[in-house]
Amino acid sequence: MISDFLQRLAISKKYDNIFMQFRHPVKGYTVDQRHIESLLQPDAYPDPTDVVTLVQTHISWIFLAGEFVYKIKKPVDFGFLNFSTLDRRRFYCHEEIRLNRRLCPDVYLRVMPLRESAAGAAFHGDGAVIDYAVKMVRLPAERMADRLVSKGELTSADVTRIATTVAEFHDQAERSKEIAEYGKLDSIEGNWEENFRQVEEFAEDTIASRDLQLIRRWVEAFMAENAALFSARATGGFIRECDGDLHLENICLTDRVSVFDCIEFNNRFRYIDTVADISFLLMDLEFHGRRDLSRKFLEEYCAVSGDSGALSLVGFYSVYRAFVRGKVESFKLKDHDISAEEKRVARAKANRYFRLARGYILREKLLPSLIIVSGLTGSGKSTIAEALSIELGLNVLSSDRLRKELAGVPLQQHDLDDYGKGIYSKSSTETTYREMITRADACLASGEGVIVDATCRRRMDRENLRRVAERYSAQFFIIELESHEEVIRQRLAERLHQGSSISDGRWEVYLRQREEFEPVLENEKELFVVDGSAPLYEILDTILAHIGLLH
Repeated sequence: MISDFLQRLAISKKYDNIFMQFRHPVKGYTVDQRHIESLLQPDAYPDPTDVVTLVQTHISWIFLAGEFVYKIKKPVDFGFLNFSTLDRRRFYCHEEIRLNRRLCPDVYLRVMPLRESAAGAAFHGDGAVIDYAVKMVRLPAERMADRLVSKGELTSADVTRIATTVAEFHDQAERSKEIAEYGKLDSIEGNWEENFRQVEEFAEDTIASRDLQLIRRWVEAFMAENAALFSARATGGFIRECDGDLHLENICLTDRVSVFDCIEFNNRFRYIDTVADISFLLMDLEFHGRRDLSRKFLEEYCAVSGDSGALSLVGFYSVYRAFVRGKVESFKLKDHDISAEEKRVARAKANRYFRLARGYILREKLLPSLIIVSGLTGSGKSTIAEALSIELGLNVLSSDRLRKELAGVPLQQHDLDDYGKGIYSKSSTETTYREMITRADACLASGEGVIVDATCRRRMDRENLRRVAERYSAQFFIIELESHEEVIRQRLAERLHQGSSISDGRWEVYLRQREEFEPVLENEKELFVVDGSAPLYEILDTILAHIGLLH
């Protein structure tokens, strides 16, 4: 099968080599640091601009200059992407415009030659051509979907608009015999083998060796057991010329939905199953903690496209998308042009993506569950509950959030009344826990698992939640976080200073909760105590091992 993939890859190179039509004599020019610095000056551009900002990816320099964006491809060769020559970069600039005009007809303008100038480089003048750039209309940063979701402003209506746009695009997307070949199992196996090979050097850096092997074993087993399914998708016409890079950073929501920056550099990343295309966005929404919007997108997409068969492969391709995203972030660690701080952020993101890829797999073994993540204020329970939710795809019921919602208080408004007063009075607390139990019941009734993020200092609250789990024969776990007091004091002081947390917890609240916490009885056998002062991923893996998902 792999040999068939390689043969077809060789055939596809004849299409890749169309760049030859753009050949011209070159003198080995390439962009260097002096050119980059000169392009940060406004007079390097043909249009009026006051400030120029540089954004880097592992494959591009992107200059934000007034109303426009200029994107220069880096002279890199990753095997699956080859921008190593000027001719290739020019060709792929033209391809980027041609392909992205499918979803952004008014954004992608033209290919601009970058020329030598007295200062270094400019997009005007008659100096020798150094390189080429794609010139685009600058879209409003505040309307980018990744920013909207981070601020909690991406709505269900927005997701419906995106789903409709993508479904209609897929309906019109090119399909052919040649394109369908890329959806066959040997091609998919080849893509995975490439991924595993390229990630090996990052083992024990951005991904644990254990997790790399776990993912590899699962992927190989899934492909072997579902060969007929992949074949049916290929013969059924679901392999099309898609976008290939459909995630939140590449979507802008204004009066229209603009999906930009598709894959232009490799046919096999664009000639894919439509479900592989949407799985990128589904995964990205979950990565940002919005599983609700991920489910909404899938529901709307299937309704518009009529592709109910997508459901059988969403999990597989979500693993693929999270793994590839982890790989791409890992590549930044080898880029000499990226700062140490950017590499620190990239390493953390890569680790999260790889853990999410693993999480999709672990979910398959998770039975319907109700998990209480309890502990005193400042113990770290909300951080753990959120991270556990993302990895396992479980709903979270937060007592802090629910308390303020019920009281009609803005989430970021802080109540610093005396302990037991205001929204923290006995009656308010009773109302909060009663509603939390009702919602936990509704989650389990619908077949969904749930994490309860709450102090649960009263034995009665823990017992009521246990009864909800028993009603639906769900697994029940109580995870209690105990952190060192000096760590708690520091966390609470930082939280109060930053004012970014929903919680109103303070040191005096911690002391009162500690006095009132009702000890766990022997019959509360579901309790598992974890050191909340340990590193985040160490805590998560300890919990996952306790509930039987890791060995």
